[in-house]
Amino acid sequence: MNTIVQKKICLLGDFGVGKTSLIRRFVEGRFNEKYLTTIGVNISRKTIERSYGLMSMLIWDLAGSTGFDSFTNPSYMQGTAGAVIVCDITRRDTLIIMAEYARQARIINPKIHLVFVCNKTDLLDRRVISAEDLSDLSSTFGDGSYFLSSAKTGERVEDVFSSLAGKIDAGDR
Repeated sequence: MNTIVQKKICLLGDFGVGKTSLIRRFVEGRFNEKYLTTIGVNISRKTIERSYGLMSMLIWDLAGSTGFDSFTNPSYMQGTAGAVIVCDITRRDTLIIMAEYARQARIINPKIHLVFVCNKTDLLDRRVISAEDLSDLSSTFGDGSYFLSSAKTGERVEDVFSSLAGKIDAGDR
């Protein structure tokens, strides 16, 4: 009999960085060109195989906001094992907001596992966020690692969630 472990995961980031698209690609294996703003919270679930059995990820897609203002109620982060913090490779301001989300997440939950994602690599010709910028931010708030991904093409999306699951597993030991 397999062990099943349930973990709450949050996706954080500014409006339009692709949080919902990353979740849809990961959970449903598809991408939708239409931009739909998340209002409040949407919750999805995906179960992945781990060495000990199964991890059921309860994925909270939180409405994007500037400066973490939707998190004035820290209850959204209670019980969260990990977060994927997302910026848009074509919008420098989303990197600044990413840093604020990371800072606030650490204040609310010091033990939270973070994964940093610069999304929309399908738009590399419009890139304004450098590898150095991402490395600096992820070193400040995490282990220095980050992902470049595209919800549109599926590039590295599975890796993002697998990495977070690995960090959560390691933290539970």
